[in-house]
Formats: sequence, C-alpha cells, structure tokens
Amino acid sequence: MAETKQEERRAARLAKQIKAFSAEHGGAEGQLAHIGQAGTRIVLVGTDGGWGDLVASTYPIAQQAAEKAGLTLHDEFDGEFAAKVVTGPYEWTRMAGIQIGGPSNS
Repeated sequence: MAETKQEERRAARLAKQIKAFSAEHGGAEGQLAHIGQAGTRIVLVGTDGGWGDLVASTYPIAQQAAEKAGLTLHDEFDGEFAAKVVTGPYEWTRMAGIQIGGPSNS
C-alpha cells in the first residue's frame, strides 16, 4: 500500500507541474513516450507553441498525472501535433550545431 501512496504523490506532483505549464502557456496538450528504464516522458506543447517535458518513473504514473491535470493526450507526436511547437533561434542554432558543425551551446 505504501508504494501506491508514493506513486499517487508522484503523479500529483507531476500533475501540479503540468497545470503550471498549462497556465503559463495558455493551455497545453501532451504525448507520453516510453524512454526505456528511465521511465516515461510527458511531452508538453502549450497553446502558445511553448514546449517542455517531464519524466515519470513509470507509464502508469505519467498517465495518472496527465489525467489529474486534465491534459489532452495525443497517441503520437505526429506532424499536426509537432507543427504546434514554436522554435526560436536557440533551438535552430543548437540543431545546426549538432547537424552541420555549427556553433556549440557551451
């Protein structure tokens, strides 16, 4: 039973963070992605195009957090959902640095 309460607390903490992100970005949608032993990534995309992510130790905790926060979930990070993400100069510089030997981010 203690583990269940601990999982509930983790989900509640993540839900609070999701709600804060959503409030800051005029609403949010998300997608859950398995990342191996590290757990499950909760990808967040705000109505304003801002984005971020959180990591839950398990998929059920991530699902519970999303439900508690009222987050609309997408099955995939497909083109339509990805198109909502707004990137700025930092992201483009970083991608160029990684891909074609552009400036580093250090």
